[in-house]
Amino acid sequence: MSVRAVSRSSSRTARPRLLGAGAGLAGLLLLSACASAPEGGDAAPTAAAEHCARMVTNSGGLDDRSFNQSSWAGLQAAGADGVDSEVLVSTSETDLAPNVSQAVGSGCGFVLTVGYELAAATQEEAAANPDVDFAIVDETVEGDNVKPILFDTAQASYLAGYLAAGVSKTGAVGTFGGGNQPPVTLFMDGFAQGVDAYNAAHGTTVRVLGWDQEARDGSFTGDFEDVNKGKQVAQALIDQGADVIMPVAGQVGEGAASAALDAGGVSVIWVDNDGYDTLPETYRPILLTSVLKDTEQAVREIAVSTTDDTFTNEPYVGTLENGGVGLAPFHDLESSVPADLAAEVDALSDEIVAGTVTVDSPDAP
Repeated sequence: MSVRAVSRSSSRTARPRLLGAGAGLAGLLLLSACASAPEGGDAAPTAAAEHCARMVTNSGGLDDRSFNQSSWAGLQAAGADGVDSEVLVSTSETDLAPNVSQAVGSGCGFVLTVGYELAAATQEEAAANPDVDFAIVDETVEGDNVKPILFDTAQASYLAGYLAAGVSKTGAVGTFGGGNQPPVTLFMDGFAQGVDAYNAAHGTTVRVLGWDQEARDGSFTGDFEDVNKGKQVAQALIDQGADVIMPVAGQVGEGAASAALDAGGVSVIWVDNDGYDTLPETYRPILLTSVLKDTEQAVREIAVSTTDDTFTNEPYVGTLENGGVGLAPFHDLESSVPADLAAEVDALSDEIVAGTVTVDSPDAP
């Protein structure tokens, strides 16, 4: 993948359908595998495919091992369907609105934004540009040309909480978030309800640390970038007895993995994608499972829909039933999960899909 900086002095109107053209931004412009960046600063831009898209990350950056990374993978995959993509990487809050404006100024027909930080800019630009199709991940923005991409992660997190309670040897499990926001606390609600369900089924009293469903408050780091904060919060949960921890904090969660590895006897449940594949290999021995959101496939399908006139503003909601959410394999820790427990988790998944078990959250999409 090629990387190059784009200055703010670039022309906003010149050749909008060509890679490398468009307005500048503070940050990096990363090119997809569909086309290579020109060699040398004065080289002519490479012609784009028939359809082009622009993605804007939130301030967590591209390699967040979370929804930015998965969303970009989806746009790159859409390259096989004729969608040529570039990503505008936000490194701070001041980049957000300018980057969305830059994406629109490229002349591309599809703009994808990621996360609640970009909601206001997405709303404004969508209203001003009704001929451009927009989608936003993990946030609801209303507009005739805006498609929210949402996931009912509470369903899969319920399974994760049930699993965590079943493998815990200390009788305490924990969770924490990057911020007290619906896409985060939705995971935490499901996790806590899954623990409650295990206790009810087995007559146990496994405690949930880090989240109070009734108070709607718990442990939060305040951002999604500072790994050290994640390690500190996770260590506090470990000190209180938690031996399974689910961080819902993007790359901050790597701090929890580090704390768990140092502590010994503590496992981690990753979120958004399979941490076994996206985290450094050193953490594989402590990864119990991951709560998955298939952001990649959703983004790919929606990007393609903008090329054949099938795009709509109807929200996409990923569920257990449609495969939009789920649990990753247990990988290296499979032997630590009793067969009976694994069967219970599978059965619960079927019951949630059938509607006989309901996972409730005020933050559900």
